[in-house]
Amino acid sequence: MTVTVRPMRARDAERVLAIYQLGLDGGDASFETSAPSWAEFDATRLPAHRFVAVDDTGTVLGWIAVTPTSRRPVYAGVVEHSVYVDPAARGRGVARALLDALIADTEAAGIWTVQSGVFPENTASLGLHDRLGFRVVGVRERVGRRDGRWRDVVLLERRSPVVT
Repeated sequence: MTVTVRPMRARDAERVLAIYQLGLDGGDASFETSAPSWAEFDATRLPAHRFVAVDDTGTVLGWIAVTPTSRRPVYAGVVEHSVYVDPAARGRGVARALLDALIADTEAAGIWTVQSGVFPENTASLGLHDRLGFRVVGVRERVGRRDGRWRDVVLLERRSPVVT
């Protein structure tokens, strides 16, 4: 199977949100329990840095997008990303391809820091981020509840060696 990364389009909405919901249903992706509407998704993610990974048939296997961390101009070069892969496509390099595309795209746009928060139980995500140059900034202990259980969040960031 060949994985191709391309910009996300509005026509990808149904599949993107379905993959989002599958990730949420797994319990180790987010404090959220239900995917937003496409209007909410579209309004909260930066349009310039959204990608999907597709297979040879054009089926969306995963997606990645960013949100600004602040409206303050001083933080214009800092974004937080989310990456979700269909459970049936995991282990095939989809998340890696999406993160590689995001890193190249954000650096070309002058973004100097990409950050994320990951549950410590999501060891596959933590390992991938480590391999791509993300570092652990810290752990927010018992920062929120998911399904009645307090959860920690590992804060990760990647500082661009290109954008200074």
